[in-house]
Amino acid sequence: MGLNVAERAKFLAEPHVAGVAVDAGADRGPLSVPVWYDYEPGGDVEFLTGRDSRKAALIGKTGRFTLLVQRTSPTYRYVSVEGPVVWSGPTTLEQLTRIASRYLPVEAVPGYVEGSDLGALVTFRMRPEHWLSADLGAI
Repeated sequence: MGLNVAERAKFLAEPHVAGVAVDAGADRGPLSVPVWYDYEPGGDVEFLTGRDSRKAALIGKTGRFTLLVQRTSPTYRYVSVEGPVVWSGPTTLEQLTRIASRYLPVEAVPGYVEGSDLGALVTFRMRPEHWLSADLGAI
């Protein structure tokens, strides 16, 4: 059964590891890789990656991507969003700290942030246009 608008936004706002998928060209399947991301209901999806990564180059070229989050324990649930990049630029200290804080224990965030090379990162912000979601109930 599909999730309603509030349910899917709430689920997407939880700190799941997401899969990002982007068109990799006519002779390849989509590139699909895991990422940490940030999202607040009603807003845009934001994630950061290596500035010189294949993922960043493909997203820069295509101007859009898909993000999929899922829960694999009962109840199985997923939300997929796809849309255009509405902003990209060098990752800021605030962006890195905010995203790292969603996934790491509070005491680990300063060391992770201090050990990161901000100059090597880029942040992408996507406006969700197309949503797919389901809650498959108790397994």
